[in-house]
Amino acid sequence: MTSRDTDPFVAHRNLLFTVAYEMLGSAADAEDVVQETWLRWAAVDHAEVVDPRAYLVRIVTRQSLNRLRTLARRREDYVGEWLPEPLLTAPDVAEDVELAESVSMAMLTVLETLGPTERAVFVLREVFDMPYDEIAAAVGKTSAAVRQVALRARNHVASRRPRNEVDRREQQAVVERFMAAVQTGDVQSLLDAMAPDVLLRADGGGIANAIRKPLSGAEPVARLLASFTVLAPDATLDLVWLNGAPAALIRARGELTAVSFAIEDGQVTHIYVVRNPHKLTALDSEAVLSREG
Repeated sequence: MTSRDTDPFVAHRNLLFTVAYEMLGSAADAEDVVQETWLRWAAVDHAEVVDPRAYLVRIVTRQSLNRLRTLARRREDYVGEWLPEPLLTAPDVAEDVELAESVSMAMLTVLETLGPTERAVFVLREVFDMPYDEIAAAVGKTSAAVRQVALRARNHVASRRPRNEVDRREQQAVVERFMAAVQTGDVQSLLDAMAPDVLLRADGGGIANAIRKPLSGAEPVARLLASFTVLAPDATLDLVWLNGAPAALIRARGELTAVSFAIEDGQVTHIYVVRNPHKLTALDSEAVLSREG
């Protein structure tokens, strides 16, 4: 066994967590998968492993695929909308534009519309730029089949994902204006901050109050958000970085709410509201994400 300081698992752990999280959309499940990967790594003869990084990614991918299939059945019975579990991240995650885009709530929500194998192939190829033969070994398909899956997945995602076509500084300014309008209940300012066809999705998991279907259109969304000021006048709001982008954490009546955004042309186009308390337990400390390792 190698020492802890030189153990490839330790060196690649942040990468493995990032792969698992992007495949699963859940920090808790990603941590479980990483631990399962460690147990399998600890049980093999490391001297026989030619490429530890590829080997570890292959294990974490297979474990994530198994978990995805289990989650798919569980989510069929989920109450209301299912949204990914938000992660508290450092602002410097945004400096890696591709990483920040790949872990954004907007992207993770679109990835939920892919099948398990398509999602694995897309994540490994488009986010981590892994060779097709390595991906093929991880998902149990031929390289030729993986190329076809990658093309389908790429086209699927490209047609559905919102674009955050502003730099991070401008994005933060938009979020600050938007949340200031929420705090004051200023309907006109809310309307000015949102695209006409803005879409709001909320996840309460049947535990916390949340709308159970997406709400579309600036006027109905503005009315809903403006009512928050009346219902929770003593709420506190913190601007934070979630999933590599400016976001907000709201505390009201002892409950926590995470709000993330997609922004285009200086206006909010998508709002993601996570209120299910089981999905907010990872916000006590920053997650370390990496495409390297």
